[in-house]
Amino acid sequence: MSTIKKVVLAYSGGLDTSIILKWLTIQYNCEVITCTADLGQEEELDGLEQKALSTGASKAYVDDLQEEFARDFVFPMLRAGAVYEGRYLLGTSIARPCIAKRLVEIAQAEGAQAISHGATGKGNDQVRFELTAMALAPQLQVIAPWREWTMQSRTELLAFATEHGIPMGASKASLYSIDRNLLHCSFEGGELEDPWNEPAEASHCTTTPIALAPNQPEVVEIDFEKGDPVAINGVRLSPAALMKQLNTIAGKHGVGRINMVENRFVGMKSRGVYETPAGTVLQLARRDLEGLTMDREVMHLRDSLIQRYAECVYYGFWYAPEREALQALMDKAAETVTGTVRVSLCKGHVQTLGRKSPFSLYDANLATFEKDTVYNQADATGFIRLQGLRLKAWKKQREAGSK
Repeated sequence: MSTIKKVVLAYSGGLDTSIILKWLTIQYNCEVITCTADLGQEEELDGLEQKALSTGASKAYVDDLQEEFARDFVFPMLRAGAVYEGRYLLGTSIARPCIAKRLVEIAQAEGAQAISHGATGKGNDQVRFELTAMALAPQLQVIAPWREWTMQSRTELLAFATEHGIPMGASKASLYSIDRNLLHCSFEGGELEDPWNEPAEASHCTTTPIALAPNQPEVVEIDFEKGDPVAINGVRLSPAALMKQLNTIAGKHGVGRINMVENRFVGMKSRGVYETPAGTVLQLARRDLEGLTMDREVMHLRDSLIQRYAECVYYGFWYAPEREALQALMDKAAETVTGTVRVSLCKGHVQTLGRKSPFSLYDANLATFEKDTVYNQADATGFIRLQGLRLKAWKKQREAGSK
């Protein structure tokens, strides 16, 4: 402890991180600087700087990282088509390396010896924060209070806050553990801890309930360049602005709700509810454009690596050499994924209506069911015979072995 004179804390202003701020100053007798990252959570950030200072911070950073988050973290992940366990679009997972990167930058600029976070010892976030710090600044120490202190309940945390005069007016008790950013909003806890329970309506905040969503579909056109979305309905937007606008449009139609049980990296199963309106639309639309523009063998090779890439993100290995190597392949594969996709949004569903691209590999003359002059159907005979050679040999060997 004596070597730690200054700590940079990932600070939200909620109950946990407010208590951690005070606890660090007492337990480590050190200077604490807070870092609050705005990733599009749309929570009230005004006043957080003053709250941090009044709770004991020597300095408080409140940084708008929305464009960086969308451009340098969300979009590369979308180019890779990353989905964890077939459903989860990794909204919380991809936010952690972005936040941790900023923590490290501030620690280096301020001459801090350590960073700290409010992740518990049961979750994935502790791994993501700490692996990022190890990859970017291995000399920094990491303080994880939930793995050190003796407090084990919300009641004990509130008692600590009262004892030390920590203002909790803005930290209302919530039934859920909630994480929100430009890509998604997640809910855990409450009735969700029983996988059989239906999620309460309170476990949603960015998507309209299906029963209340508009009855008429809305058609949206999305332009892509090299796998990245760049425009909606012909209007070019920055990465963050595009995510925000598409979240509003898709959320209005109830698009992007997922209720699932997943495997945490630490070894336990966890049930959560996720809302990913823009991400759901972009994933489907980009995938459809790939069908038009991406070579078959490139696509199949890329697809075989999607789960591995998703695990890199989920497990916290964003800054690992294997993720960077995979990213190079994903970006190469996406070089021709340029064009426009037209989708229909209605009652929680996304349906592709059409797609076009200057890099289209689709040849109507080859695919037509009408008469053509470019394809000799008789050529398929030899192709099929060659494909069947090994099957004939396998069948012959089985029959001989059974005698």
